[in-house]
Amino acid sequence: MATVSSLLAELAEVDDRGVRWVDPETGSVSFVSWRNHIRDGAALAAALRDRLDPDRPAHVGVLLGNTPFFGTVLVAAALSGIVPVGLNPTRRGAALQRDVDHADCQLVLADRSAPHDGIAAVDVESSLFADELATHRGAAVDFPDPDPDDLFMLIFTSGTSGDPKAVRCTHEKVAFPGVMLAQRFGLGAADTCYLSMPLFHSNAIMAGWAPGVAAGASIALRRKFSASQFIPDVRRFGATYANYVGKPLSYILATPEKPDDADNPLRVAYGNEGAPRDLRRFAERFGVTVVDGFGSSEGGVSIARTPDTPEGALGPLVGGVTIVDVDTGAECPPGVVGELVNTEGPGQFRGYYRDPDAEAERMRGGVYHSGDLAYRDERGFAYFAGRLGDWMRVDGENLGTAPIERILMRFPGVTEAAVYPIPDPAVGDQVMAALVLPDIAAFDPDSFTQFLCEQSDLGPKQWPRFVRTATALPRTETFKILKRELSAEGTDCPDPVHPIRRP
Repeated sequence: MATVSSLLAELAEVDDRGVRWVDPETGSVSFVSWRNHIRDGAALAAALRDRLDPDRPAHVGVLLGNTPFFGTVLVAAALSGIVPVGLNPTRRGAALQRDVDHADCQLVLADRSAPHDGIAAVDVESSLFADELATHRGAAVDFPDPDPDDLFMLIFTSGTSGDPKAVRCTHEKVAFPGVMLAQRFGLGAADTCYLSMPLFHSNAIMAGWAPGVAAGASIALRRKFSASQFIPDVRRFGATYANYVGKPLSYILATPEKPDDADNPLRVAYGNEGAPRDLRRFAERFGVTVVDGFGSSEGGVSIARTPDTPEGALGPLVGGVTIVDVDTGAECPPGVVGELVNTEGPGQFRGYYRDPDAEAERMRGGVYHSGDLAYRDERGFAYFAGRLGDWMRVDGENLGTAPIERILMRFPGVTEAAVYPIPDPAVGDQVMAALVLPDIAAFDPDSFTQFLCEQSDLGPKQWPRFVRTATALPRTETFKILKRELSAEGTDCPDPVHPIRRP
C-alpha cells in the first residue's frame, strides 16, 4: 500500500518536473525541481530535529500560505516522521493558541502572510532562519518505510459549529486519494496541478497536493485564492488540473466574461460543495470537465457523482452509506431528511487527536455519523440538506437548510444564499435567509415575494420570514459561511433586512 514517503521517493531524482509559483517581488514564474525540493525537505527535517524535544510528540504547527516552503514541510514530514499541524490563519489570539496547545505543537512555523497575534513562532522568511537551514544543506535523503496507518499530519476541521477538532491524517489517508484521483483523471508527468485552496485544509492536501505527487506531475502554487487570477494562472503555469472546495467556481464565474475564456489548458476541476447550478456553467464557459464529489476532513463518508446523477444530487448511496432518522436511527424513506452515516464503519476516518469523546460520538454504535443532513430520491441518489447544526425546527417540523438555499439561488442576480434559524417564541425557529447580490439597493421585496410564490417545491414552512441582503458574508478560509454568526446577529445586523410576508 502506498504511503506519502513511497510516493515522494519516486520523485527524488526528477529534474524536469517540480514546484512552480509566482515570485511576489518579480512577478515571474519560479521553479524548483522535485530533486531539489526533496533535498530542501531533508535540510528542513534535520533543522527541525535539532529543535525538537525527542521525548515529546514531534508536532510542528504550520501557519503558512500556499508557498513552496509549505511543500518543503510536507516533504520533511515524509522523510523524518515529524508531524505538520495545519493551522488556520483566520483564527486569532486565544483561539489560535488553543489549537497550538491542543495539537501539542512544539513550535510553529509562520510566514509573513499569516498574522500570528503574539503566538510564539519561527519566521521562516527571516535571514536568521535561512542561515539555520544553510547549515543543514546536504543532509541525507533517506526515505523511511512507515506503516500506512502511521500519523502523517493533523488537519483541523473548519470549526463552523464550535472549536475545531484535529483530524488524524495517516499516510494511507493522504496517499490513497492521491493515487485514486491521479488514476481516475489520467494524471501523469505531463500534467501540472494548480493549488490555490489553502494547504492547511484537507481538500488541498488530498485532492490537490497528493494527486500531483502520486502522478509524478508538477505542482503550481497560488499563495491565496484569487478569482480574477485563476484563469491567468492556469495559462501561466500550463495547469491541467485544479482542485476546489466550496464556492470558488461561483467567484470565478462572477468575473467578467471574455471571448477566449475556453482557451486554456485546464482539463479537470475536481472538488466538493460547489453550487450545483455553477458546475455546468463553469464547464461550458471554460471548456473544463468539472467533477464535484462529497466528503469531509474526517473521510468517513464519501459520495461520488456518476454520469447518470441528476443535477443537484451528490451521487448514489453505495457501500454502506445511507440516511437515518436523527432521533431513532432508522433508515429514512425517500424524500425524508436525515443524517448521512456509514453503517460499514469508519471509512477513512482515523480518529481525532486528543479528543476521545468527540471520536466516540462520531462512531457511536459502530456507525460513522457524518453530522451532514441529506435525503434520497426513489432511485437512491442523495441530496445535501445542510449540517446537523443547521437543523431548524419550524412549527414542529425539522427542516434542512440546503434545499431552501437551492431554491433561493434561482432568484435573478443572487450569487450566494445562506439559510439559518433565528428564534421565535411561538414556532421554535423562524427561517431567515441572507442573499449575496451585486447591488443590494436594487433588491425589491415584492418581486422576491412573487418569485417565492412561483416556486412549486418551496413548502409553506420553508418560506423565509426575513431576508438579509449583502455583498459578502462571514466565512472561513475554506469559503464556508459562518452561519452561527448570521444566526447570532439575526435581524440586528449591519446589512439591510427585509420582512417577507406570504400573500
